[in-house]
Amino acid sequence: MQPIRLYNSLTRRVDPLAPLALGRVTIYTCGSTVYRYAHIGNLRTYLFGDLLRRTLQYLDYEVLYVKNITDVGHMRETGEDPILLAAEVEGKTPREIAEFYTDAWLEDERLLNIVPADVLPKATDHIAEMVELTRTLLEKGLAYEVAGNVYFDVSAFPAYGQLSGQRIDEMRAGHRVDIEPDKHDPEDFALWKRAEPDRLMKWPSAWGDGFPGWHIECSAMSMKYLGERFDIHTGGIDLKFPHHEDEIAQSEGTTGHQVVSVWMHGEFLTLDDAKMARSVGNVIRVTDLPSKGFQPLDFRYLALTAHYRSKLDFTYDAMQAAAAGLRRLRRAVSEGAGGDGPAPDLAAEPMAGYRARFVEAISEDLAMPKAVAVAHAVAADDDLAAAARRALLLDFDRVLGLDLDAPAEPAGRELPAGAAELLERRAAARVARDYAMSDALRDELAALGVNVRDTPQGQETTLRR
Repeated sequence: MQPIRLYNSLTRRVDPLAPLALGRVTIYTCGSTVYRYAHIGNLRTYLFGDLLRRTLQYLDYEVLYVKNITDVGHMRETGEDPILLAAEVEGKTPREIAEFYTDAWLEDERLLNIVPADVLPKATDHIAEMVELTRTLLEKGLAYEVAGNVYFDVSAFPAYGQLSGQRIDEMRAGHRVDIEPDKHDPEDFALWKRAEPDRLMKWPSAWGDGFPGWHIECSAMSMKYLGERFDIHTGGIDLKFPHHEDEIAQSEGTTGHQVVSVWMHGEFLTLDDAKMARSVGNVIRVTDLPSKGFQPLDFRYLALTAHYRSKLDFTYDAMQAAAAGLRRLRRAVSEGAGGDGPAPDLAAEPMAGYRARFVEAISEDLAMPKAVAVAHAVAADDDLAAAARRALLLDFDRVLGLDLDAPAEPAGRELPAGAAELLERRAAARVARDYAMSDALRDELAALGVNVRDTPQGQETTLRR
């Protein structure tokens, strides 16, 4: 097994990973709250988790990967429960809403080649575990009950704030719900909420009918499937506080010891430098990409071009460049197909050198931009036999997940009639430095639905649908 170093949000350092069990890594990822479609900003977080898992497996670790489904609604700042509100608006039951959007989310993940989790627990299947955790926290004096509501007492857990670095006086603004008047202190958070008589999603408990708090779900499900100690917990940067901070308080308050060794957080996806969010109306779904002239895996490629801890800006130009980069790698793979003779030996030079550079990149906190650069260096190395380039790139694709053995241009995306001739004429105009003619031919191609981008390797085309 190859050693790997990862940034730990808890220590604020890139540290060597030291799994609890030699050669085996346990991971929990906060999954989707299933009351609406996921957008590509959400999916960037799940892509980061997928790359972590693929990297560990590539480096010969055994991985147990758990990702939850939050199918229990919770109060928002408006006082509305999003799942119940969606059920009312769409004329469905809460269960139908959850099942519909779960299926849509998992299909979006499939389109992006995100490998399904080993365990995909639903919150509604684990109410008993959440009730038991809440009872334990009450018995340990870390929580209190007021008229059917149970709250975690932050003042009873001195380590609160260790992950986010938040001070007690900063915590009020971080929580997603209004301050309940029955709390002892505003920063305390709900473990169990009393249900109104007409609420559809509610369960019995020792404190009356109610529903779990948002944070207790992940504590219950992560420890049920991974145990009271596990290696890595991932999620979006927006979950660091309060969700993950509250998870630490609940889980460590229950067990009396550290539960998660490494906390990892992925940064936001922006759209023209603005955070992608429904509140500002700038969301894009994976299924929207074909109408914009792109494949879903063009977006996966784009995500690989930025480190998971860096913001990534989604722009049309960036997606065009990503599509061109993916085509270039696929062409290199296709050129090596169908050859006779023994399979290339990845341990032989110079292939071993390229593989060592790739491993070095992914082992240093998932440095995927460097890993992609190594892949392009292989694709451009004319001194390598075509079969060797293919073997290396397909080996790298176990991590990259780009389907590099797929056609460079998918079926049904052939150039429209006359476009090939225009491209040839434009290439000749570029050679002759007749840039006025080149620009005019670009406009003609655009009118046919063919976007052209000039690269050092020549013209790259993207077809609009």
